[in-house]
Amino acid sequence: MATHDWFNIAKFWDDEYKSLDYIKEQFNDPAAQIEWEDAGFRGPFGGWMCDMRSPQPSWNQQFIDFFQTYEHWKDIGTSYYRMDPGSSLPNHQDTYSRYIELFNLQGQEHTIRRAVVFLEERKPGQFAECNGQGYADWIAGFTIVWDWDKPHAAYNMGFEPRYTLQLTGHV
Repeated sequence: MATHDWFNIAKFWDDEYKSLDYIKEQFNDPAAQIEWEDAGFRGPFGGWMCDMRSPQPSWNQQFIDFFQTYEHWKDIGTSYYRMDPGSSLPNHQDTYSRYIELFNLQGQEHTIRRAVVFLEERKPGQFAECNGQGYADWIAGFTIVWDWDKPHAAYNMGFEPRYTLQLTGHV
């Protein structure tokens, strides 16, 4: 795989993701947050998550099956993400600390992949970036996939929540 790629998944899901039990979790890289604040960002940083510790939508397994079959990923974890208006997650690299520990991947971080599936069409003020390439126009099912160490960012400067599904696996 290249440093990152994108494709569309034909929509098969309904809006069950809107009623999940989302929780606000602190971004797990305090050094990045300090860097953002020093650069003038004032937050709120990140969004609300519903990961595999909570019930997932009835069709969640179809996404896992897709990435196992077509991308050949193993040990796939899913997390639904709601980014409320005014939120940002400036350029950063994920740490994957829980995932690495859970699947004993210390020293094998280079095998980790991340995908973000946009569950709805883009609304005004919503933006994404991966490895320096910006995305400001997507349809439901637009998917960005990247290698473990690629920088990316997300912003919602619009008036409606931005819903995505984040998948993590390794090859």
